[in-house]
Amino acid sequence: MFEIVGGAMNQNKAWDWEKVEDDFWHEPSEDIYYYVHRWKEKGYKNILDLGCGMGRHCILFAENGFNVTGFDLSEYGLDILNKKAEKNNLTIKAVQGDVVDLPFDDNSFDAILAYHSVYHVNSDGMDNVILNIERVLKPGGEVYITLISKKTWSFSADSPSVKVVDENVRLKEEQDGNFLPHFYVNYQDILKLFKNFSIIRIRQIEDIFDGKSSWHYFVHIRLSDKT
Repeated sequence: MFEIVGGAMNQNKAWDWEKVEDDFWHEPSEDIYYYVHRWKEKGYKNILDLGCGMGRHCILFAENGFNVTGFDLSEYGLDILNKKAEKNNLTIKAVQGDVVDLPFDDNSFDAILAYHSVYHVNSDGMDNVILNIERVLKPGGEVYITLISKKTWSFSADSPSVKVVDENVRLKEEQDGNFLPHFYVNYQDILKLFKNFSIIRIRQIEDIFDGKSSWHYFVHIRLSDKT
C-alpha cells in the first residue's frame, strides 16, 4: 500500500521526471545495498529517503523490512513510486514537499538517505536542510548523503548552461530543461555544515559523462547525542 501526504511547498522547483528517460533513476545504486545491510544489523527500522525521486531506494529498503518514508517535491515521481509499491505489495509512506521544510516530528527516523537530491538548493536552503535533518533524526542516528564537489566541471564552467550565484551555488541546466540551483562543497564546507555530526566516512569520487568530469562527496555521518 502507498500513501501520499501533502507537504509544505517552497520556492524550489521539482525535477520534471516525465522528461527523464535514463534507466539509472529506476535502479538502486550499488552502494545503497551496503546501507541496507548496515542499518538492518544496527536494528534501525524507520528510514527517510530524502528526495526519493521515483523511489528506487524506497523500494529496496521496504523489500528488506524497513518502515520507509519517501519525501520529494515531485508529484509525478511519487506517482511512479505508487505504482512500484502497489506492484510489489509494499507499504511505503510518501510525503510531498520541499527538503528545506520537513513536516516530520522531532526524532522520527533512525537513519536518513539523501542520495543526489538535497544539493538542489541555495545557501540558505542548505542551512535549512541540515537543521531539519538534525531535528528529525534520532540521537545517534546515521545519514548517508551525497554532495557536489567544487572540483566538478560545472562549478567553474564558462557556459550558458551554468550561472554563478555565490561561493557555493550555481544555477545549472538539467536533463529536463530546468535551471536548478546546485550547492557545491569542499572538505572544509562539509565539516562546517555537519559540525554537530561525527564523520564515519567521506569519499570523493569522480564520474565522467560525455567527457565531462563530475565529482561528488559521499558522506556517511552520525548525529551526536542531543542535549
